[in-house]
Amino acid sequence: MRHLKNLYKQHDIAWFTPVELFKPWYAYGIAEAIMRTANLSIPLKIFEIGGGSGTCAKCILDYMMLNAPDKVYNNMTYTSIEISPSLAERQLETVGEVQSHLSRYKVECRDATDRTGWGPVDPQPCWVIMLEVLDNLPHDLVYSPNQVSPWMEVWLEKVQDSLQISEVYKPLQDPLIAQCVKIIGMDNGGQSRLIAASRHILSKVFPKPRRAWMPTGCLKLLEALHWALPKMSLIASDFSYLPDVSIPGDRAPLVSSKRDGCTVDHNNYLDAKGDADIFFPTDFWLLERIDHHCSGWLNEQTESKSLKPVKKRRTLTLDTAAFMEEFGLPTKTRTKDGYNPLLDDFRNTKFYISVPTHNIT
Repeated sequence: MRHLKNLYKQHDIAWFTPVELFKPWYAYGIAEAIMRTANLSIPLKIFEIGGGSGTCAKCILDYMMLNAPDKVYNNMTYTSIEISPSLAERQLETVGEVQSHLSRYKVECRDATDRTGWGPVDPQPCWVIMLEVLDNLPHDLVYSPNQVSPWMEVWLEKVQDSLQISEVYKPLQDPLIAQCVKIIGMDNGGQSRLIAASRHILSKVFPKPRRAWMPTGCLKLLEALHWALPKMSLIASDFSYLPDVSIPGDRAPLVSSKRDGCTVDHNNYLDAKGDADIFFPTDFWLLERIDHHCSGWLNEQTESKSLKPVKKRRTLTLDTAAFMEEFGLPTKTRTKDGYNPLLDDFRNTKFYISVPTHNIT
C-alpha cells in the first residue's frame, strides 16, 4: 500500500490499471486464456481497444513469443485501436522494446465506435481485448418523476446570465437511449396487468423519482465491433461495482479528482469540469444482453414464433480471482505470508468472455 501511494503521488493519476500494477502476470493470464480458446491452426489476430501505455500488448506478445508454438507468434497480428495520438505513440515505444514485436504490431489512431474506420467487414476469427474501457465510455442519463411515468432524456443547458448548468427533461428521442431502454426492459412492455396496476397505485401514494445511467457508449461500440468483426471473440475486464458512490441513479458513476496524491470524490457529476476522472460500474448482466442484442440473437428471439433460436454466442463472467486462478500464475503475485493483492484486492472487477458458438467444439 505504501508502494502504491508513492506511485500515485509521483504520477498524479486517479487509478493504475491492474495490467500495469501486475505486469507481466495480468496480461500473461489473458494471453493464456486466448491460447486455450483460439483456433491456433489459423493465424491469430488480436485487436485491443484503448491500449493505454501498450503494456498489455507487449506482455501478450512476450507470452506468445515465449510459450506459443513458433508458427503462432510468427504469423500473428496485434492491432491497437487508440483514439489518443499521444498514447498511440507511447504504445509503439513500449511494444518496440522488443524489436521482433514491431513486425506483428500496429496502432490505428481512430475512434473504435466509428464503423467507417474499420473498412470492409472482416469475416475471419479474431480476438478483441478491452481492459478498463467500458468504465470510461459515454453514458446517457434518463429520468422519470415516479414509478410509472415514461423515461425521459436528461439534457444539460446553461442557465441564462449564469455560469451554472441545469438539467432539462425531454421525451426519449435518441435512438441509442431508446435501444438501451428496450434491451434492459425498462419500457415495462412485459409486465403483467397486476404488477402494472400495483406500480400505478404505489406511484400515487409514494411517488419516487427514478434515475438511470444508460451505457450507450458500450452499445455503440459493440454494434460497431459485431458489424466489422462478426466472428470476433471478446474478452473484457472492468469494475462490477464502485465503492462510495454518492451520485444518485442506477449504474451511477464515481466522479473524483486527484490533488497532491489525494482523491477527492464529488457528490454531483456536474462538478466534473475537465479535471475529474469519471468511472462507471459495469453491469455484466446488461453487458451480456447488449452483446447478444448486437449479435442479432435477441431480435431473432423476439421475432421467432416457433422454435427458440440458438444463441449465437457463448458467454462467461468470472471475477478476477477466478479468472487468474484458471488462466494466470497467481503464485507470481503472492507475498511470502500468503497475501495476494491481485486475488484479494480486486473483488470489484470481473472478466467477461464471449465467443461465437461456432468456435466451440
